[in-house]
Amino acid sequence: MDPEQETSTTDTVPSGSLVRQFSILLPNRAGALASLLKLLRAERIEVLGLSVQDSRDATVARIVVSDPESAEQRFMEKGIPFAICDLLVIALREAGPGLSRCLDVLMVAETNIDFAYALLPGHQGESLLAMHLEDHDFAAGVLHRAGFKLIYQEDLSR
Repeated sequence: MDPEQETSTTDTVPSGSLVRQFSILLPNRAGALASLLKLLRAERIEVLGLSVQDSRDATVARIVVSDPESAEQRFMEKGIPFAICDLLVIALREAGPGLSRCLDVLMVAETNIDFAYALLPGHQGESLLAMHLEDHDFAAGVLHRAGFKLIYQEDLSR
C-alpha cells in the first residue's frame, strides 16, 4: 500500500499561512487608533481583529488585517513602528461551549496560550478565536484532531 494512502486525511492538518498580527506602538492620545484605522481603510485594508493594551504613555494595538503585505508596506512608508507575530486562529461553532472545549483540549495537551482575543465573525458567521501559543504546529495538530476548524491568512484575506 502507498504510504500516503495509509495516513487518514483526518490526521493531516490542513496547510496555509498562519494569520499575521501586527503589534503597533501608538501614543496614548485621543484619535491615535482612529487615525491608524483610517490609514488602513484608505488602502482598502480591513481590520478583522483588534486588541488594545493601554498604558499611561503609550498604547499597544494588536491588529489582524485582510491584507498584511500591504499593511506592512504602508507602515514602513509612514514610519509607524510595528512588530509581527503569527497567530493560530480557529472557528468556533458554538462560542461559549466551543471556547471551553478548545481550552480543555489545549490544557490536556499541556500547551500554553501566551495571549488570545476574538476576531470579527468569519465569512460564515462563525466566531473566530486568535491565539498566540508556545508551539503553533503542535497546537494546530491537537486542535485539528479534536475537530476544530483552523483558519489561515488566505481564509481571512478578502
